[in-house]
Amino acid sequence: MRLPILMLCLAAASTLGCSRQAPAPAAATLGSEPAAQATTMRDEYSYAEPDKVRIKDIALMLDVDFDNRQLAGSATYTLDWVDPAATQLVLDTRALTIDKVVGERDDGKWVDLAHTLADADDTLGSKLTIDAPQRSPRIRVSYKTSPEASGLQWLTPAMTEGGQTPFMFSQSQQIHARSWVPLQDTPQVRFTYTANVTSPAEAMVLMSADNDPAAERDGVYQFAMPQPIPSYLLAIAAGDLVFKPISERSGVWAEPGMVD
Repeated sequence: MRLPILMLCLAAASTLGCSRQAPAPAAATLGSEPAAQATTMRDEYSYAEPDKVRIKDIALMLDVDFDNRQLAGSATYTLDWVDPAATQLVLDTRALTIDKVVGERDDGKWVDLAHTLADADDTLGSKLTIDAPQRSPRIRVSYKTSPEASGLQWLTPAMTEGGQTPFMFSQSQQIHARSWVPLQDTPQVRFTYTANVTSPAEAMVLMSADNDPAAERDGVYQFAMPQPIPSYLLAIAAGDLVFKPISERSGVWAEPGMVD
């Protein structure tokens, strides 16, 4: 059962403690420069091109839809155009429906951007290529997840301890973040993020960010992660969750029937 793994990964994500397995880098040759190697290293499990453009921050606007087992909303990326000749942003996705892509101009106005979603690969998902001839400082992708998103688990009320409220949680390791957020799904890229998440009023929403134990359960939640993290530490959960402190420094989020 994956539920115990969820609570461990949420705790680990909040302390930036999870790890991602990856092929070991080749041994450096005598006289090589580590910085240059890091710049040119290619992640074989990602379509992203961080040597051309990097995501610095993601602003998420998401709605949790238990009935359709879906997250819907948008991701707005603040970008660092590393290569002065680059005019495309390439993102990793898996089974996402892309509704719209817009870019911010220098005058602050947002305009539609041409984009192409490639055919899906069984392992990597689909490459999303966004044309940004003006090298937009920010780009926004509006999208919906699939009910079968590999990085999201949807539990009916009958599958929970309380038996009254559905439950959803994510598992972004190792490359499943791309199934619920289009992004550069590689540990080569670290980003800060904020999120505004709406949900049914009976569900508390948590993320791998600042979670206020005193937050009112009103269906609207805000989060901020000011420390740059890799994509595999991006996490979300929603359900009948309450907080109980263990000490002045830490505590547990769980269903009321099992929090003790």
